[in-house]
This record gives sequence, C-alpha cells and structure tokens, in this order.
Amino acid sequence: MRELLRSTDPTRLAFAKALLQGEDIDCFEMDVNMSVLEGSIGIFPRRLMVLDGDFEAAQEVMRDNGLAEAP
Repeated sequence: MRELLRSTDPTRLAFAKALLQGEDIDCFEMDVNMSVLEGSIGIFPRRLMVLDGDFEAAQEVMRDNGLAEAP
C-alpha cells in the first residue's frame, strides 16, 4: 500500500474516499484511532492508503478534483 493523502481535515479525507470509491479504487484510512491518544483535538494527521497498482489512477482522481498533495 502507498500513502495517497495525509490530512487533519476529516471532510477532505471523506471527500477523497468518496471520489476513490466512485472510481472503484479501494482505499484504507490509517491513524483513525489516534484521536484516543490526542484527546480528539485533531493534531495528528490521518493517512489515506491505496494499493500499489491503483496509486497512479488514484493520484489522477485527486489531481482532477483539486486534492493533490503539494510536492
């Protein structure tokens, strides 16, 4: 799996997941349970992971919808 997106914004992550699901690209959100350690203040970013074979297609979906990570 490769990291596609890292963010502390839950709405950005939800939008990205919806876009990927709409393109039949499986994704997995990591670090969701970090809120237990941080006290739900949102300082630790969550990571959105995709399979290696889907990475390029997923990047294209992110770019096309203005969610591309800065280099």
